[in-house]
Amino acid sequence: MRFVVEQMRAEHIPAITAIDRAVYPIPWPAHSYRSELHNRQAYYIVVCRVDADAHVEPPAEVGAGTRDESGGLFSRLTRLLRPGTALTPAEEVELRRVVGYAGLWMMVNEAHITTIAVAPEYQGRGLGELLLISLIDKAIELGALYVTLEVRVSNHVAQNLYRKYTFQQTGLRKRYYSDNGEDAYIMTTEALDSAHFQQVLAANRAALLERLARDE
Repeated sequence: MRFVVEQMRAEHIPAITAIDRAVYPIPWPAHSYRSELHNRQAYYIVVCRVDADAHVEPPAEVGAGTRDESGGLFSRLTRLLRPGTALTPAEEVELRRVVGYAGLWMMVNEAHITTIAVAPEYQGRGLGELLLISLIDKAIELGALYVTLEVRVSNHVAQNLYRKYTFQQTGLRKRYYSDNGEDAYIMTTEALDSAHFQQVLAANRAALLERLARDE
């Protein structure tokens, strides 16, 4: 299998909210993500699993002269996999499983990461880092000077990932998380256009792409 990053669309929201419920103690409702699609200061992405050797066999009960008891799913998938067939957005989602998502808000000259999440069964594969790099790339494209975020003080795994990309603690929000009153560190990158940050980003990107290629 391989993984691809693309911009979030309305068709992705059911999968995103399912991951949100599995990962966060207080998930966002679906309407919040729908609102973000219309927020001109927001940018959201998803990472999807795509099976490179995708192949669909008909169900055993579906054969010549029989009705498709799958409610038309097999016929739909057969058409989708036919070379040269144009897919609707909903049909594309049907063949691409959303396994993570992330987003940012542009705030003057800073890009503020609002969320990063990966489905529990896909954690530990570098997908959170893939999402982070994708957001950093977008922040640079949008002209941000820095990237900022909040992270739980107890979330050392996430903090270690952020430090790989030059994030450092620049503040503290007391009792920031409403589920348990935990504090949040504010973390901020070095200047995105600095030579050191660009070197770090390039090196980390190359290492991650090599890792993901090995796992295909």
